[in-house]
Amino acid sequence: MPDKDRTSGYLRPELETMDPQARQDYLDGRVAATVAHAHERAPGFQARMEAMDAEPGDITSVADLAKLPVVEKAELINIQRENLPFGGLMAGQMEHIRRIYVSPGPIYEPAERTYADDRWAQALYAGGFRAGDIAQVTFNFNLVPFAFNLDESLNSLGCVSVPAGVGNTELQVQIMKDLGVAGYLGTPSFLSALADKAEALGMDLKKDLNLQVAFVAAEALPSSLRKELEERLGMLVRQSYGTAELNCLSYECMEMGGMHLAQDCVVQICDPETGQEVEPGQVGEVVATIFDHTYPLIRLGTGDLSSLTYDACACGRTAPKMTGWLGRVDQVTKVRGMFVHPSNVQQVAQKFPQVEAFQLVVTRENNQDVMTLVCELAEPGADREELRAGLENELKETLRVKGRVDFQDQGSLPEGCKVIDDQRTWD
Repeated sequence: MPDKDRTSGYLRPELETMDPQARQDYLDGRVAATVAHAHERAPGFQARMEAMDAEPGDITSVADLAKLPVVEKAELINIQRENLPFGGLMAGQMEHIRRIYVSPGPIYEPAERTYADDRWAQALYAGGFRAGDIAQVTFNFNLVPFAFNLDESLNSLGCVSVPAGVGNTELQVQIMKDLGVAGYLGTPSFLSALADKAEALGMDLKKDLNLQVAFVAAEALPSSLRKELEERLGMLVRQSYGTAELNCLSYECMEMGGMHLAQDCVVQICDPETGQEVEPGQVGEVVATIFDHTYPLIRLGTGDLSSLTYDACACGRTAPKMTGWLGRVDQVTKVRGMFVHPSNVQQVAQKFPQVEAFQLVVTRENNQDVMTLVCELAEPGADREELRAGLENELKETLRVKGRVDFQDQGSLPEGCKVIDDQRTWD
C-alpha cells in the first residue's frame, strides 16, 4: 500500500485559503448572526446586552465585539451558579442536546453536534491524519469534552478511533502494536512515557510500532521534546490550542512557526485590563467568540496569554497564527492538561486543620509536570504519613491531577506567599 500524503492539502480549502478581506467579511456576517441569535434565544446574554443598553444591531462586525465586555472563565462559573445549569446562555432546546460535559469549576457545557467538531478536524488534517488511519485517543473521557470531540472529529475524517483514555501504559503500547495504530492523540509527556514503556518491553519503536502522526495538546511542547519524539518514533508531531468551553482555536500546520487560527470562530488578543484588542505582535489575553447555535459563547476570556503574527505561510493557509502559549493572566495554571485554580488549592488545604501554611509548587521533571503541595503543620507531632495520604487523595479528587506532598518546618514558606508557584521553564 503506498504511503499517504500527510503534509499537503486542506480539509476546508474554501475557508483555510480564503483571501483575508473575504475572511473578514465572512466573520463579520457570522458575528452579526450569532449575536442576534443569542439575544433572541439566550436570556442570560439578552440581559447582559440590556445592562449595557445595547441592541443586536450595535454588533454587526468583529470590530463591534469591542463594545461588549470580556467574560472571564471565573465569571462564567458564577454566572452559571446564579442561574443553573447554564447561566441562561444556552440558545438551543434541551431535546437537541447530545451530552452535558462538566469541566473544573464546575462549568456545565451543553453540546450537540455542530461546527465545533469541524474545527478539531481541521487541526487533525493539518497535522497529517488521513482517512483509514487507526488513531488512539489518550485524553480523559470522563466528564470533560475534549476526548469526545476528538473521537467524533476522527470519525468525520474517516479515521478509526481507539478510545483508550488515560493511564495503562503497557496495555496502550500493546494496543498500538497489535492494531498498527498510526495516529496518537494525547499529551506530549504521555507519548514520551509510552515510548519508554515500549522500549522497556523490548520493542523497537520504529519497527514494532506504526506511529505516523501525533496530535498533542493540553501541555507546552518544547522544541527539544518535539525533536526527541519525532526522532525516536519516526513520526510527525504537531500541536493545537483550545479550551473545553470553546473547542479548537488554533493549530499547527507542517510549516509550524505558530498555530493558524481555526476557521469559523473569532480569536482576538486583548489587553487584560481594558478588553480592547492589542496591536499585532503584542502579547495579550486570548479572547474568543464561537458561532455555536446551541451554546454561543461571545467574548469569553481564556486567561491564556499569546500574540498573533500575520506573516504569509508556505502551507497556503491565510489565517493569522498564534505564537503559542505565553503564560496565564492570573495565578491559574495548567498542569497535565487541567487548569488548577488557587481557590481549589485552598479548598484542599482547608479540609485539613493540621495544615497551617501551604503553597502548590509546579515543576518539570523528565518532560512531565510535577505538582507538589508544600505544607507547614500547626502540630509538628501529627501523623505525617496518614496526613500525606489524605492530602494526596484530596488533591487528585479536587484538582483531577495527581500530586505529592512535602512537609517543611514552620517558617519555611514566606509570609503571604502566592498560592501557586509555577517554576517550570520552557526552552
